[in-house]
Amino acid sequence: MNAHQVATVLALAVTLGTSSAGAQTFTTDDPVLRHIWAMGMDSSRTYEFAQVLMDSIGPRLTGTPELEAAGNWLVAHYTSWGIPARTEQYGTWKGWRRGPTHVDLIRPRVRTLEATMLAWSPGTQSAVEGEVVALPMVERPDEFTTWLSTARGKFVLISPPQTTCRPDEGWERFADSSVYRKMRETRDRRARDWEVRIERTGSTASTLPSVLERGGVAGVLTSTWSGGWGVTRIFGARTEEVPSLDLSCEDYGLLFRLAENAQGPVLSVEAHGERLGEVPVYNTIAEVRGVSLPDEYVVLSSHLDSWDGGSGATDTGAGTIAILEAMRILKEVYPEPKRTILVGHWGGEEQGLNGSRAFAEDNPSVVQGLHVLLNFDIGTGVVNDISMQGMMGAGEHFARWFAQMPSELSGPLKLTLPGTPHSGGTDHASFLCYGVPAFRFGGREWDYFTYTWHTNRDTFDKLVFEEVRHNATLIAAMTYLAAEDPERVSRERRDAFPTDAGTGAVMTWPTCRDPERSSPGPGN
Repeated sequence: MNAHQVATVLALAVTLGTSSAGAQTFTTDDPVLRHIWAMGMDSSRTYEFAQVLMDSIGPRLTGTPELEAAGNWLVAHYTSWGIPARTEQYGTWKGWRRGPTHVDLIRPRVRTLEATMLAWSPGTQSAVEGEVVALPMVERPDEFTTWLSTARGKFVLISPPQTTCRPDEGWERFADSSVYRKMRETRDRRARDWEVRIERTGSTASTLPSVLERGGVAGVLTSTWSGGWGVTRIFGARTEEVPSLDLSCEDYGLLFRLAENAQGPVLSVEAHGERLGEVPVYNTIAEVRGVSLPDEYVVLSSHLDSWDGGSGATDTGAGTIAILEAMRILKEVYPEPKRTILVGHWGGEEQGLNGSRAFAEDNPSVVQGLHVLLNFDIGTGVVNDISMQGMMGAGEHFARWFAQMPSELSGPLKLTLPGTPHSGGTDHASFLCYGVPAFRFGGREWDYFTYTWHTNRDTFDKLVFEEVRHNATLIAAMTYLAAEDPERVSRERRDAFPTDAGTGAVMTWPTCRDPERSSPGPGN
């Protein structure tokens, strides 16, 4: 970074540190920025858009009709505003339609359990009754094979039981330190013991479900507790013929204790899921061509797909809605941008950034002409941090853009300089690996990783619309300023890297990975 860049960033730090929290404070008379602020804050449509996407269309699992419907819904909105938009196939994936799941404990007592099928799970043809057993502790794989012959027609518990389903913060607050310590030691020991239990079967956690399935079990029962009240993560099934069901921490523990104490738990399970074969999957693209520099691109990026335990609200319906709203504003106040504004609502992010990787691979002219990519995948919270991802000249541009914004938008923002490039995690990495300026937003956490990330509680009510509205306005302002920037963002990259704390190796610039353009085979 040269002296001018350093001075600019230092000036920004002073400006952000002393910004007012009162009424909007503009540092410029730019009428476009003032109009963006007025539309974003006074006539926001984020609530309206979110209610339809999350409540009516619902979660958007890759390969489902809901994801296709969401793409078509976006295209219809963009088209109605005069913004050219399209769905663009990048591959195929296993198609699936979720139906109702109903799981009842019928012996030794009756209780309806909180449970759902894992994504892409086979269903049942009708209600199936079966005893519940826990994965045993054996000494050798041949003992497990012998046991498996006794598990035919039964539901098998394959996750470690939790010592408590009460979050740690409650234990820290109320328990004596010795009691809290004992609970944690017990929990850790049980987790280690369960790892041994799986290892001794001769399988792994990934391959065990298919082994059980081939042994004739009625179904596989899991619980992936997040550590928060009533929250479990819903990922994908690893069975092809029998249902894979995830239970709440509390109900999974109930079944485990009944089975462990030989009290004969029996379930009645009716779970419906329709397999649709290999189906096309799409990115949703909107584009406003630039009038002066049409071959340079400002890309707004967020993934449209989600897991489907909840409604995909914070991961990342919030990003989808913020970008949609930003484009609505920009179409009215900035209809003829200097550079091309391209929106990518990517598919298949949750399976490995497949949609965005495919787009980058298929569109080298966009990668070559990329001025800046702004990726939004942070949940519902106000944007407060942007890493420069190892792009040495980018900070100067962000500083200039921030300095022109109302203090209410720029105040929370912090730049991380020079930052280190991400190799994955979210869709900006699909472009950053080419050495182009692609950035992700960081935001207020709002208990994201404990309560809504990939969980059954990622629902409409978790959105904080004051913050979603703020972010949509910020995206619109930043897009306008980036599109009008007199200089192109530099592609100078850092050449000195820190040591990776996880591997102990010196970091390097990430290499680009091929997207998966079709679903993997059984067991993968």
